Amino acid sequence: MSPSSSRSARPVSPLRQVRLARNWTLERMVQEIDLRTVGGHSGVTPSMVSGWELGRHTTSIGHRATLCAIYGQPPEVLFAHQDQELTDSTEPRLLAGFADLQKAMLSIVEGAQECLVVMGSRSRDGAYLAAIEMALAERPPLIYYRVLFGPPHHQVLKDHLVRLLELRDPHDRSVGIKTLHLGIVEDTALVPERFFCASEQKAVVPIPSLTSHEAFDSGVLLGRAAAARLLDHGRQAYAAARRVESLGEVRALDVLRERRAPA
Repeated sequence: MSPSSSRSARPVSPLRQVRLARNWTLERMVQEIDLRTVGGHSGVTPSMVSGWELGRHTTSIGHRATLCAIYGQPPEVLFAHQDQELTDSTEPRLLAGFADLQKAMLSIVEGAQECLVVMGSRSRDGAYLAAIEMALAERPPLIYYRVLFGPPHHQVLKDHLVRLLELRDPHDRSVGIKTLHLGIVEDTALVPERFFCASEQKAVVPIPSLTSHEAFDSGVLLGRAAAARLLDHGRQAYAAARRVESLGEVRALDVLRERRAPA
């Protein structure tokens, strides 16, 4: 079976069915969303609506509420095609021990071909950060997102951000799209910090240590379906974050834990 015939055989999602039942185009759907948005501009595009309908991207909670209001249908009906894949996916794998956690995170970075999303302000593993820099240097089309939650906790992370900007210009479009996205969520009381590393293939989410309250050595490894959700999570977090995409902006960031002098 050819790829085109495989796509045509895919069931039409409930989200697409209700739009087609009203004989609305994608553009008309965007207009309806904009009408229900404060200021009249939601930022939604026809391609975004198509991605939601095809299950390629996850509809955020806010847009789900708007679509449910427009169509008069509950979320478990309209978004069943998006949520079903998670229940069909493989079980997460526990990573208990720093060696396993680091190995899994490095494998995500080294295997990322399309998109890499990293969340959090506490990274201090030099080998892991160097692997990210190498991936961006070796694969120019690889899209990278780093979203901080408050200032970096360690100088090594701030230095990493500087090197990223030396490797790539966030304003460059030489491969057709923006490939470097750096942002910071400043109100961490309202928006608590979260941590994960995800590619289009898999993701690692650190969890509280199973060995010590001070250790960073435990996590769960998630498969492709969950990783795709986390990529969308990261994109949405970046969209809501303040951009930190110049050397001056990065150098102005405070470091919460300054380097300690050797004993």
